[in-house]
Amino acid sequence: MDPAVLRDDMVDSLEHEAKRCVRSEAVSVAMREVPREAFLDDERAAYADRSFERHGTRVLAPSTAARLVEALALESGDEVLVVGAGVGYTAAVCAELAGARHVHAVDIDRRLVYEARSNLADAGYGEVLVDCRDGADGLPEYAPYDRVLVEAAAIEPPRRLVRQLAADGRLVLPLGGGEQTLSVVTPDGPGGEVVERLGTTAFAPMLVEGEQATTVERNRTVREDREHAQRAAERRKGWEQEWIDWDREL
Repeated sequence: MDPAVLRDDMVDSLEHEAKRCVRSEAVSVAMREVPREAFLDDERAAYADRSFERHGTRVLAPSTAARLVEALALESGDEVLVVGAGVGYTAAVCAELAGARHVHAVDIDRRLVYEARSNLADAGYGEVLVDCRDGADGLPEYAPYDRVLVEAAAIEPPRRLVRQLAADGRLVLPLGGGEQTLSVVTPDGPGGEVVERLGTTAFAPMLVEGEQATTVERNRTVREDREHAQRAAERRKGWEQEWIDWDREL
């Protein structure tokens, strides 16, 4: 089937009342233009509303990508940073809206950086800059950004990303641990201010230096060991706590 027909069917379903992920004319037009098959091997599966795994990361379902881009509220000429480039699809939609030369993307995994560059070039968005960086550090060389999109969850807005926002900028990311909310953050205050919460979502946590998405199990870091130990301690019953001196209590 003609990929353009598949794209139209996909976007029509995302605009339907049952999903309502695509709400604006701009995002509708952009998603109808971006050839999603350039970012996935299977042409027909590319337009199914489900996620895929690639190099240890999740390729977002079209409905999830639409929610993120709608939350950005992009305009032509906006300077954009995408943190967690993945295979490059969301960056391509942003490029369709803002202009490819205005979109920058980073990913901590070098293999994904190379793949995103190749996919974006094949899809006609070769001007998008993709670099290998720790996402929490952003890409300060090209700051400030009008819009920053983070395709990974964080407990609180990364301060370096907040500092890279323009005065009227907008940072969109999933906030929370077990329960996440798609949130919009402005650069007010040192840690930013959450000004909108746009419903629940579920993303993998943002990786930091020393963690790799491409291994069977992510490398354990000191931070993760400490967090696991704390959660385990909180789950213990009173009689399991080592610090209680039961003989003295009696």
